[in-house]
Amino acid sequence: MKVDADAENEVRDVAAFTDAARCVVTPVLRLPEDVALAVVGAFARVVRDAKASAAATAPDGEGIVRSQTFEEGDVYMLEAPFDGFFADRYLMDFYNVRERDLCSRMHVHTGLRFVRMMTGPDTRIRVSSLSPFDVTHVEGVTPFVPHTFEDDLPDAPAGVRRTRHNLVVPPCSFVDVQIPRGVSHQFNAVGEHAVIDSVHPEESIETFRERMSGYRMMAQTVFLAEELPPAATCADLPPGRPGV
Repeated sequence: MKVDADAENEVRDVAAFTDAARCVVTPVLRLPEDVALAVVGAFARVVRDAKASAAATAPDGEGIVRSQTFEEGDVYMLEAPFDGFFADRYLMDFYNVRERDLCSRMHVHTGLRFVRMMTGPDTRIRVSSLSPFDVTHVEGVTPFVPHTFEDDLPDAPAGVRRTRHNLVVPPCSFVDVQIPRGVSHQFNAVGEHAVIDSVHPEESIETFRERMSGYRMMAQTVFLAEELPPAATCADLPPGRPGV
């Protein structure tokens, strides 16, 4: 999928891009505010401790730097891939887009992703894609139906209009999203308490497939915009159903 396997800021023409499939979203649970704050805060502390750790910010014996920075937030790789096990897992402590006045860009990955999004009080995550979301609902089990809406992709080139499909993860909730390889997505947190627990089941395979010269997580990303758009393009969330 990459033109330059080692590029960490490769950009594709969004006008010509077509998703390979759709993201599947599964609401998991709602939590009381104090419980959600404790859980999300504990995960965020792991990432913040790693950012301050000399060991986590330097290459290990395999050349992997576990503490990294992405557009959406700070990241700590909990579990790295190794021979015979080609997946990895990382935690992300989201930035609050209103604080830094920037949103992340729409992008795709060269390998599939499984992401669990977790929010605390007064915090929502806006998930976006160029294709509609398939939302799992099992009667009597699924705790809520997330609010969805559409708008225009804000950072499309002049004269190009692409519909952006959006889904809102409400406060104090866990929501899973399955992201097939080559499917557009964008995460932006509005509020102080948001983390994701992400599993990359193809990590070593995609690194080999793309023929990268080294292991760098950002080199598995292909962006669909040149610049990070301002917060106004992702921080305003239309009102959803009561409690959502």
